[in-house]
Amino acid sequence: MTNAGIAELLALEAEEATGSLRMAFKRAARRAFLWPDEASDLAARGLTLTTLTGVGPFIERKILSWLNDPPKKHNGSELRSNFLTLAEARRILARRPGWTASYKGDLQMHTDWSDGSGTVRDMAEAAIARGYEYIAITDHSKGLKIAGGINEAELQEQRAEIVTVNKQFANSGKQFRVLSSVELNLNTQGQGDMEPSALRKLDLVVGSFHSALRQTTDQTDRYIAALSNPSVNILGHPRGRIYNFRRGLAADWKRVFATAVKLDKAVEVDSYPDRQDLDVSLLKIAKKEGVRIAIDTDAHAPEQLAFVELGLAAALQAGIAGEKIINFMPTDALIAWAQATRA
Repeated sequence: MTNAGIAELLALEAEEATGSLRMAFKRAARRAFLWPDEASDLAARGLTLTTLTGVGPFIERKILSWLNDPPKKHNGSELRSNFLTLAEARRILARRPGWTASYKGDLQMHTDWSDGSGTVRDMAEAAIARGYEYIAITDHSKGLKIAGGINEAELQEQRAEIVTVNKQFANSGKQFRVLSSVELNLNTQGQGDMEPSALRKLDLVVGSFHSALRQTTDQTDRYIAALSNPSVNILGHPRGRIYNFRRGLAADWKRVFATAVKLDKAVEVDSYPDRQDLDVSLLKIAKKEGVRIAIDTDAHAPEQLAFVELGLAAALQAGIAGEKIINFMPTDALIAWAQATRA
């Protein structure tokens, strides 16, 4: 039984439980995706499972009972399907060590300018420690007030801070660059909530939907409108799904990806464990269409840059070619692509 299977069983237990026990099962189900080892391997070696986040003595006993007497197979909920675990991702990446080394920078993350906990400098230092050449700071734009979205004036102030941080790195001899960006909040017509003149000053723009994400009808036109927005370089977490909470939007993905190819835009693999959007099944369609892919973490704290393993593994599993991944581009080539796409 894999960690993904255990996560499903924990989620099913949560549906039957109440109160604090229900929350404990839900929390453990989510955290199972970041367990570095398979619980079954630890148990086979006689090691305690309480070293795994979200696992206390009660949940440990429950997991051990499943490992000793596996429940009958069942179909997982659509809300919880096609999510990689960290343990699985690492097995996939181990087959091709050079794949991870090709990754040059993360292009979606949040700082204390919006709903993140780290500063611009904090995120940059964490990226340097991972051997990156660049990152893009993509705090939320003003329309997303619940996430502390910033307006045009604040975006300009942040750009000034990024310039200062880049000068400090250059003066200390570090070959690293922080790119100025934003996660532009898009409405259902694909329109952003920031002035185009402010966006043109940025190195690149990630455009994402954050509303009307429970629509059940085909949303293809909405995606085509978003990709056609001249300010947008990358379509962020396209489906808008969240593990065990929201299944995300439906569309004619072949047509969506074909439009992205025509406009030379990128679509994102959001590596945040609860999102993993696009997943492997959609990435296989993306591969056939030849669309550019961005692999980002949507990190809200420096340590969350490690989530990238999930996105890298998904792209590798789907057979995405390295030349189609924009995070594999050198800094100058990436910026040149972004500027040309918005020309």
